[in-house]
Amino acid sequence: MTCERWAVRLLRGLMVATLVPLTAQVVQAADGVTASQILIGQTLTLQGGKNEYGAAVRAGVETAIAQANRSGGVGGRKLVFKVLDDDNKSEQAEANARQLVTQDKVVLLFGSIEGGPSTAVMKAAIDLKVPFFGPMAGSPTLREPHQPLVFPVRAEHKEEFRALMAQARSLGMTRVAFVRSDSETGQLHLANVQRMAKEVGIAEVTDLPFKSDINDAQLAAMAQKIASGGVQMVFNHGGAGMYEKLVRQSRQVGVKAAFFGVNSGSTQLAKRLGDQAHGMIFSQVMPSPWERKTPLTRAYQDAFNREKPGEALSYGSLEGYLTARALVEALRLAGPNPSRESFVSGLRNAELNVEGTKIAYRSGEHAGMSLVDLSIVTSEGRFRH
Repeated sequence: MTCERWAVRLLRGLMVATLVPLTAQVVQAADGVTASQILIGQTLTLQGGKNEYGAAVRAGVETAIAQANRSGGVGGRKLVFKVLDDDNKSEQAEANARQLVTQDKVVLLFGSIEGGPSTAVMKAAIDLKVPFFGPMAGSPTLREPHQPLVFPVRAEHKEEFRALMAQARSLGMTRVAFVRSDSETGQLHLANVQRMAKEVGIAEVTDLPFKSDINDAQLAAMAQKIASGGVQMVFNHGGAGMYEKLVRQSRQVGVKAAFFGVNSGSTQLAKRLGDQAHGMIFSQVMPSPWERKTPLTRAYQDAFNREKPGEALSYGSLEGYLTARALVEALRLAGPNPSRESFVSGLRNAELNVEGTKIAYRSGEHAGMSLVDLSIVTSEGRFRH
């Protein structure tokens, strides 16, 4: 062999030896992904542990992640969560999301709750070009206009509104009141309610907007407006704490209207209202967490009772569990070396299957689930579907 050929072979060998470790380093250096773990960021409303719904959601997420990690995680990598509390403030939720991406270097954002904070997280995700999976909120902005980086799991609020108004109309009611936040998102919800009211035969919708700092005098005025307006049914789009106070105020001044509600915080709301919750109808985006009629609820109950012994089952923890299980399936579609790009690619025209529950994503439409069911609170304080 000539010296020239030997030198060429040596150079090629050195290039290969150099390139292989560099490639491995690039994969391992991807934000949020190492050889042993996948780091995921979550900001949600915990309010220092005082928010029962947020705590329930978090307990469900922790259950699903513990279950996945016990089985080896995803591709041999453990799932690790960095969780921040946004105190149900949109500005804080956006700041948290930006910190999680730019400082904590998470691979993606996951599972906020409530419409305002979730929309704020979405804004940060789009700006930073990071996937946002499983916002547990029903805001229309999460789906329209289509956001390629946002992947809701649960059905949106407008389908809950439709189901509640259709139920009211089937009971002979034609005049309803809609309690909604005095915000841009609240205005979008109102537009959907007004449009769907005509579709189901509701003649009149009384708009009841409120600010986050609503006081007792304003609640009393709202209750009087319900009483004087001949309203037959009242329903909300969130704000379980405020809605509880409104129900109490309304009953004190003799309001006879039925009070319906959306899923968010329904378990906690019914518990706090006690006897006053009897007969309330709620839309639900999850099956009953207390029944074992589906593979999903059986898997949830078994895992939750093992990981959180003594803690009560709830819609919130079931939604957290299902959404985290869906995240695990989505990460598996991202390939052996998951990245933000491969995560989005893996969900293109994909259908996730979590214990028989289907979650669909199509090009131009990230619908997630379509399940909306109705439940009624019994005299024992239980939910019957």
